[in-house]
Amino acid sequence: MWLTYSWWLGLALIAGLVADWTGISISLIEILVGVIAGNYLGFQTNQWVEFLGGVGSVFLTFLAGAEVDPIVLKSKFKESITIGLLALIFPFAGAFAFTHFVADWTLKASEIAGIALSTTSVAVVYAVMVESGLNETELGKIILAACFINDLGTVLVLGILFANYNKWMLLFVVITVVVAVFMPSATKKFFAVYGNKVGQLEIKYLFFFLFLTGGLASMANSEAVLPAYILGLMVSGFFVKEKNLLFRMRSIAFAIFTPFYFIKAGLYVSLHGVIVNILLIVILLLIKIATKYIAVKPTTMVFKFSKQEGMYTTLLMSTGLTFGTISAMFGLTHKIITSNQYTILVTVVILSAIVPTLIAEKFYRPQDYDIERKI
Repeated sequence: MWLTYSWWLGLALIAGLVADWTGISISLIEILVGVIAGNYLGFQTNQWVEFLGGVGSVFLTFLAGAEVDPIVLKSKFKESITIGLLALIFPFAGAFAFTHFVADWTLKASEIAGIALSTTSVAVVYAVMVESGLNETELGKIILAACFINDLGTVLVLGILFANYNKWMLLFVVITVVVAVFMPSATKKFFAVYGNKVGQLEIKYLFFFLFLTGGLASMANSEAVLPAYILGLMVSGFFVKEKNLLFRMRSIAFAIFTPFYFIKAGLYVSLHGVIVNILLIVILLLIKIATKYIAVKPTTMVFKFSKQEGMYTTLLMSTGLTFGTISAMFGLTHKIITSNQYTILVTVVILSAIVPTLIAEKFYRPQDYDIERKI
């Protein structure tokens, strides 16, 4: 087991080095390394890899929610919620309609396709914003907040469509609501008493609630990332002041857990399946980008974005990665989609992380952005 574990960490190390050399998102590189490992090196998953990968997806989702600035979300709520919701609805409808009525996928498989291809990559967008400095501007704040609304919507849709509405669902909802309501104040008090000690009790405290709500979500046949995202948002105000704790948790996530999730996601991608289904992959990629354009570009005009800002926003909202792969993985593990359909969806998601970002950065990134519009 230890030797096998070392090979997986070796893949994660290689992915990190390549990401550093190329400047491409490490999550994307880890998926690509997983594709190579699964197709050419004979890597397979086992029970502990599944567990570590599951923790990685939940932890990453929690951190994504925790990094949303609640003040910005409130101040730019109208723009953010409009762009975020439309960027969810149109791509979901387009991908669902095509896969169900044209590609002849089952109803449930098409729903997974709609969810996977309606996401926006917070990880990719955040990295681009920080690199360009736009995360400090009005435009950058709106885009990041819209990403949060978009992805929260996809997680909710995933939970609504595939949950079991029974006593476990009732228990899950009640406990999650109670925890979410009391967690902001309880976290501050807990940290004030037990924070910054050798035992790292504050991190164990957060892990406890993530595992508790995640376990109840699984019992209700929902997805553990749903409560993780909600709990992350509820403590985001706390993390705005406690950047050191956020940094420590991010270090734990990216060093230990998330590599297993992303490498495992790539492991299930069949290169033969990509070649055989290349036409369908291209069509679905175009559908995602086109429907995002139809949803977002006119909205940016309503809110008086410049032409360049509008295209930049539209292209970044067309990206996908983390939640797209999470949705596809959910469909595969619950036998809703086939391994071939999983390959198609994940390939489209990976391409959507690359193509729109390159176009946005090359042709539409705002230059010399007015310093007066910084928040």
